[in-house]
Amino acid sequence: MKNNNFEFFKNVVEAIIFSSSQPVRIDYLEKKVPSSINLNKIFEQLKEDYSKRGINFQKINNSWAFRTAPEVSESLTIERVVRKPLSRPALETLSIIAYHQPVTRAEIENIRGVSISKGTLDMLLELQWIKPKGRRQSPGRPLTWGTTEIFLDVFGLQDLSALPGMSDLKSAGLVGTKPLITDDLSKIEDNEENEQNSLIEKLTKSID
Repeated sequence: MKNNNFEFFKNVVEAIIFSSSQPVRIDYLEKKVPSSINLNKIFEQLKEDYSKRGINFQKINNSWAFRTAPEVSESLTIERVVRKPLSRPALETLSIIAYHQPVTRAEIENIRGVSISKGTLDMLLELQWIKPKGRRQSPGRPLTWGTTEIFLDVFGLQDLSALPGMSDLKSAGLVGTKPLITDDLSKIEDNEENEQNSLIEKLTKSID
C-alpha cells in the first residue's frame, strides 16, 4: 500500500518542500509521514539526490529547503524587488540581537549607547528577521528578542553557530544561554565590538 511505501513518502516530502516559499519545519513534516517511515533517511537521500544538481537540499536550523547551488548562482539572472537598504542603526540592532539573543530592548540600547526608535524594530519585524522570544523573569518582565529561521535563510546560515566569530565568542564566554548584558557595560571587551562589526559588514554585503 502507498501508506507504507518509502519512495511514495519520499516524494511527498520532496513535493511539500519544493512547493513551499519558506523552509519547512521538521516537526510539520513528521505529521505528514507515518512513524513507520524513517524521515531522517528521507532527508539523507534527498540531500544525496540533489548534491550534484543546480538545486541543493539544505537544512536550515530545524527546517529543510531547496536552494540554488552556490557554484551556479552567479550564472543566474534573478529579478527581485529592490528593498530600501537597512539603516546603520537597524544593522547594529540586528547584529546585537543575533549575538545576544534573547535580549531586551533596554539591553540593546545599553550596548549601542543610544535609544532605539520604534521604526527600527518594526522594520526588522516586517522583514520577519526577528521575533519575540518571551519575557525576562526580572522586574517589569521585559520582552526579549531573537532572530528567526528566515534570518538564517536570507543570510545563508545553517544555524546561529555559523555567525562570524561565534565560536570565538563562545570560548570567551560572551555568548551563551544566559543574558550576556551586565550592568557595567563599559567593560565589554573590544573584540566583541569587532565581531559585531564583522556581522554588520556581512549583512550589508548580503543586502546590497
